[in-house]
Amino acid sequence: MTSIRSSITVSLVPEARGGPFVFWDDLPGAARKAAEYGFDAVEVFPPGPEVVEEKGLRALLDDHGLALAAVGTGAGWVKHRLTLSAEDAGTRAKARGFVRSIVEAAGALGAPAIIGSMQGRTGGTVDRATGRAYLAEALDELGEAAARFGVPLLYEPLNRYETDLVNTVEAGLELLGRLSTGNVKLLCDLFHMNIEEADIAAALRLGGDKLGHVHFVDSNRWAAGMGHLDFGPVAEALGAMDYRGYASAEALPLPSPDAAAAKTIETFRKVFGTERSH
Repeated sequence: MTSIRSSITVSLVPEARGGPFVFWDDLPGAARKAAEYGFDAVEVFPPGPEVVEEKGLRALLDDHGLALAAVGTGAGWVKHRLTLSAEDAGTRAKARGFVRSIVEAAGALGAPAIIGSMQGRTGGTVDRATGRAYLAEALDELGEAAARFGVPLLYEPLNRYETDLVNTVEAGLELLGRLSTGNVKLLCDLFHMNIEEADIAAALRLGGDKLGHVHFVDSNRWAAGMGHLDFGPVAEALGAMDYRGYASAEALPLPSPDAAAAKTIETFRKVFGTERSH
């Protein structure tokens, strides 16, 4: 029996409409659906910390036997246009403040926060070296904030069309190696890896004990099993690494949210040979 757990995404951010999240807007409805399909957890993309801080979230998840896999911070970018590598110091400070609020809200529920689109990209006076330096400074500060809750901070390398700072596992490890904190883990997204990595399974193995979370999705950003990725080597690599985290469906809700959820859990069980773990 594998120790990898299943998770599915839900977005509560109207500004992110069209993004790769299976369920939208209705958190209670998403929790009910996640439980019905047999997922272990949900990954929430909130507009801010207030949704996560509500006492009702823990009760909602408990009622459905679900865990909180992770909480996204991308609303800081899509809603407030903040990034951690912005040219303006004041903007960077606001970005760190927003992420910290999510780190603390998620951490109080025992879940890590994710930094993906909030990392930003080069532009103006910010070249790659400068952008990575700003990003490293933020990861150090926010990684330590997460450590106070006993959870890691998750950092996600993105594909070249979404950032030009860090695109591969190797580059992500180089960035983590510059940090003074040891509390930042990599989030490896199979969609981004399909674009940037020559060998996805080898890249996962390279991540090793720095791998903290996996976005389980196919080559076209549809649900796993609806593109052309070969998940066999992925499962073999994660098994060999004794990965014990989540495989979370950050996928487009196509052809419908229900179809994407059903296909994801079908593929998850086929690939990892598991039923719901609790």
